[in-house]
Amino acid sequence: MLVALAAAVACDRSEGMRTAASGAAPANATGGATQISTAQPAPTATEKPPCLVPTPEQAPKAEEPASICPTEPEPGPELPKASVKFPAAPGSPSIRVEVATKREEHSRGLMYRTSMPEEQGMLFSWPDESVRSFWMHNTCIPLDMLFIAKDGTIAGIQEQVPVLNDRPRSVPCPAAHVLEVNAGWCRRHGVVAGMRVTIEN
Repeated sequence: MLVALAAAVACDRSEGMRTAASGAAPANATGGATQISTAQPAPTATEKPPCLVPTPEQAPKAEEPASICPTEPEPGPELPKASVKFPAAPGSPSIRVEVATKREEHSRGLMYRTSMPEEQGMLFSWPDESVRSFWMHNTCIPLDMLFIAKDGTIAGIQEQVPVLNDRPRSVPCPAAHVLEVNAGWCRRHGVVAGMRVTIEN
C-alpha cells in the first residue's frame, strides 16, 4: 500500500514512494474524491491506444497476513469516503474507500492495519497521471493494487502483494489513482485490467 513515482525512494515518501498502505503525492494535490465518467469515446484509428497491462489468466500464489505487525506510533488521519464501482464486472460490484489525496495521507496509507473488511479499500488520488510505485513497508495485510488512468480505465493490477515488503510495485502505465483492496478481491469479483471504474463521492 504505497504510492510513489517510479524513481522515488521508498522510506521518505518524497515525490513518489508510498508504503503498501501509503503513498506520496505531488505538492499541489487536493482533497476529495474525483467523479469519473465511464462514457469515454473509443480511440480512433489515429489515436494511440491506452496503456494496458493485461491481467494474467492464472492467479498468483495467495499471500498471508503478517503474523506480527509493527506497533502503530499514532492514529492515522480521518479520511473522506467515496465509492468505487465496477459496472463491467460480474454483478457490478462496488467498494467503499477511504480517499487519500495529500502527501501525508499517501505516506501513511494502510500501514499498521491487521485487517480490512472485504468491501472496503483505500484510494490514492493525484490531479495528474504518472507512473506510480508502491511498497508494503509496515503493511500487514496482503493487497491487490489497481492502477487506474484518469479516464477510469484499470491500466493494470498488482495482485497478492506480500506484507512487510519494501520491493517497489508498479505497472508501466500512467495512473491518476491507485486502489488498494484485500488480496484476491479482484479475482473473487471478476475485475481485470481494461475495465472502467466510476469513482463517486
